[in-house]
Amino acid sequence: MSLNLRTFFAGAFALIIIMLTALLIFVIGEQSTKRVEVSIGGSLAEEAYQMAEKLDHFMWARAGEVEVLSKLNAFQQPYNSAEIGGLLNQLKSSLPVFTWVGFLDSRGDVISATDHILEGQNISQRPVFQEGLKGPFTGDVHDAVLLAKLLPNPSGEPLQFVDVSVPVYGSQGEVSGVLAAHLSWEWSREVEASILAPLKERMRELEIYVVSEKDDTILLGPPSLIGRKLSDDVIASARGGENSWVVEKNGADQDYLTGYAYGDGYMNYPGLGWTVVVRQPANIAFASVYELERFILLSGLAATVVFGLFGWLLAGWIARPLHKLAHTADLLSGGAQVEIPVKSRIKDVAILASSLRNLVGNLTKTENKLSYMSDIALHDGLTGLPNRNALKEFLGHAVGKAKQNRTTLSFLYLDLDGFKKVNDSLGHAAGDALLKKVADRLVDCTRENEIVARIGGDEFVVVLNTTANKPAFEAEVVAARIISKLNLPIEIGEATAHVGCSVGAAIWTPEGPEPEEILRLADEALYISKRSGKNRITFEAAS
Repeated sequence: MSLNLRTFFAGAFALIIIMLTALLIFVIGEQSTKRVEVSIGGSLAEEAYQMAEKLDHFMWARAGEVEVLSKLNAFQQPYNSAEIGGLLNQLKSSLPVFTWVGFLDSRGDVISATDHILEGQNISQRPVFQEGLKGPFTGDVHDAVLLAKLLPNPSGEPLQFVDVSVPVYGSQGEVSGVLAAHLSWEWSREVEASILAPLKERMRELEIYVVSEKDDTILLGPPSLIGRKLSDDVIASARGGENSWVVEKNGADQDYLTGYAYGDGYMNYPGLGWTVVVRQPANIAFASVYELERFILLSGLAATVVFGLFGWLLAGWIARPLHKLAHTADLLSGGAQVEIPVKSRIKDVAILASSLRNLVGNLTKTENKLSYMSDIALHDGLTGLPNRNALKEFLGHAVGKAKQNRTTLSFLYLDLDGFKKVNDSLGHAAGDALLKKVADRLVDCTRENEIVARIGGDEFVVVLNTTANKPAFEAEVVAARIISKLNLPIEIGEATAHVGCSVGAAIWTPEGPEPEEILRLADEALYISKRSGKNRITFEAAS
C-alpha cells in the first residue's frame, strides 16, 4: 500500500504526537502514582499508627484508673459496701465508658457493683476474676454474657466489652479480692470518629478496621463486617512489626491503598495486639493521577489534530512542485513536447527537476539507438521473424503464464523439404525470397499469443498455446495446416517453386522437463519425420 505525501506527513506527525503522549502518560503516570502512593499511603499509615496508639493509650489510662481505685482503704476488710458502691458509681458517672464496675471477694462473690448489678452473685468462673487474681488483666473485646439483659441497650445492637481487672491486696499483702470493670466497646467508635473527622474533607471513603490478634476477628469497622475474619498479608506484615502502607490488588474486586499499624501497648500496658488498618479505594486515592493522565491524553489528542493538519499543509506545499514534475512526466510519456520546470523554492526539488531534464534528454537521444539494437538482437535479418534470443525470451513469459493457467505449450520443430533444390536451381536470391514467403505463411497459421521463430537456415520453431486436455491433438491440427499451406506453389518472380515441410513435435507440461529439453525432443522428432518420408509430423515418444 502506497501513501501520498500529504497522508504520510499528516500520519507521521500524528503518530509522533500519539507516541509522545503515550510516553508522557506512562512516565508521568508512573512517577505521579509513586508520589501519590508515598504521600497518601504514608498519611494512611500515620493515621493507623495514631489510631493504634490512641486505643492503647485509652486502655492504659482506664487500666491505671482501676488500679489506682483498688488502692483505696475502702477495699480493705471489713468491707463497707455502701462506701465501695459510692466510689464505683462515682467512677462510672465520671467516665461513662465504664459500663459496669464491681468489687469481688477472694471467692468471686460480687460484694458491690455499679447500679447494684450482679451484687451477691458469684462470677468466679469468668476470666475477669480468674485472671484478675493473678495480676493486672486486660481482656480482648467480647460479647456481653451475664450483663446482656441487665444493662440498658437503647440501640438494640449486641453489647461488647473490654475487661479490666486488678487484684486487691489486704493489709498483710495477701490477695483479698478483685476489682473488675467492663468497658463498653462503643468508646472505640469515638476514637474512630476523632481520626476520621479531620480527614473527611481531603480523603473520601476511608475505612478503618481494628482486627483482634486472638482470632483475626474484625472488632471495629463497617457494621456489616463486624465479627468476620480478616487474615491477609497486610495483617501479617503489621504483626511482624511493620508500620507502612501497600496497594492491595484484589483481582476482580476493588483495589485499595492501605496503611496499617500494630498496637504493641503503651507505657506499662502491654497491649492486646490489635492491628489497625486504614484504607481508601485506589480509584479515589489516585484520582489526581487519573485526572492528570486524562488531561495529558486530551491535550495529546488536540495536539495530534493540530500537528496532523500542520503536516497536511506542509506536505501540500512540498508536494506542489513534485506534482508539477509528475504531470510533466505524464505528458512526456504521452509523446508531448514539453520542458520539465526546474524552478522551485525547495532546493532539493530544483535539483531533482534539473536531473530529470538531463535524464530525459539523454534518454531521448538513445531511444532510437536502443530500439534499433533491440530489433537486431531479437529478429531475423532476412525474414523479420523472431530469432533464437527472442524465442528464449518468449518462453520465459509463456512458461510462467502456462503454469499459472495450468495449460500446456506445444513445440513444432520445422524443416523445409526441397529447399536446397530451389536454392541450387534458382539461386540464393530466389532461396531468400522463398524463405520470406514461407515465414508469412507460418505466421498466418498461428495466433497472436504464439510465436514463429527462425533459428537458422530453413529451420523454424513454432510454439503453440494448447490446453491441458488434448494438447497433441491441437498441435497436430496446426501442424497439418502448416504442411498443407507450405505444399502450395510459391511464386518467385516468373518462376514457381514447390517445397514440403517435415515437422517434429513435443508437448511441455508444468510437471514435465524444462522447455529447452522439450525443444530438443521436438528436434529429435523432426529427424524421425525426415527419415520416415518427409512432409509429415512426428511426435517425440518421450514427450
